[in-house]
Amino acid sequence: MASVLRDSAITDIVLSGDTDVVERYGLPPSMVERMTLIMDVFAAPQTRLTLEEVTVKTNLPRSTTHRILEQLVRLRWLQHGASGYGLGPRALGLGGREVGHGALRTAAFPLLHALAMHTDMVVHLAVLDGDDIYYLDKFGGQAATEVPSRVGGRAPAHCTAAGKAMLAWLAPEQVDSQYDGMLNRRTARSIGDLGVLHHELSRIRTRNGLAFERGECFPHLACVGAAVRGPDTPIGAVSIVGDIQANLERLAPLVINTAQAITEQLLGDVPQKPRPRHEPVALPHGGCGEALGQLVAMGERGKWF
Repeated sequence: MASVLRDSAITDIVLSGDTDVVERYGLPPSMVERMTLIMDVFAAPQTRLTLEEVTVKTNLPRSTTHRILEQLVRLRWLQHGASGYGLGPRALGLGGREVGHGALRTAAFPLLHALAMHTDMVVHLAVLDGDDIYYLDKFGGQAATEVPSRVGGRAPAHCTAAGKAMLAWLAPEQVDSQYDGMLNRRTARSIGDLGVLHHELSRIRTRNGLAFERGECFPHLACVGAAVRGPDTPIGAVSIVGDIQANLERLAPLVINTAQAITEQLLGDVPQKPRPRHEPVALPHGGCGEALGQLVAMGERGKWF
């Protein structure tokens, strides 16, 4: 009780601007300094901290810390999920995004390169940026020239497997706010209704995050994708692209396993929802090329679906 009263009193003092008393308690004298102190404890884009952890690291009163954290969440400098507070869209957009993208590309590179080599198909690494996906990497040798995407390019998230895989792990209200009821069709097969999109995202969640699209982004191409998932939000997505007639279902377990392996490289073992009955074999961290080759062979023998 004494601690609560002390925190409340200090908060009142801070708000009243009594700088002599603020200095006596050892608090930074300005709101900007206190906000900076809090932002500084989020050392990386993937950092997640609870209220108690932020309080200890900043040495600020708990009630003051909570009030500032909630203001930063409201202003989108931070985000708050089940695993705690983390950097939000505004903070990531000021440079943290590039740091996060670099770590994601580094973790994904060997796995995606092996995936492209063993499937002989085009592989993408993408992140969600508003209602678009942003391509961080593309693999596929000569086949890559036949797919009209490029590193640094964009595509509508609701028209791509990678985009839908990431949207499926957002809260429905987040999806609503991103589209504001408006969906632009890229092709005749594109989803053009928000209700239909929500139904599709629900189906993706029941498939443990596996997303498909055929002719929704480009009329002659099909794609299968899965999200690289963080504790609260998708970090990125992996996808394989092929001809509109390609049998991508047989490669689907490879996509999910690769996305999970990238997640583990970045964050360790992140809790996931229960896997479907036909559980894919986990990729080891070493020798990924051999493991991918074995998985492709199993898929070709029809053991997945």
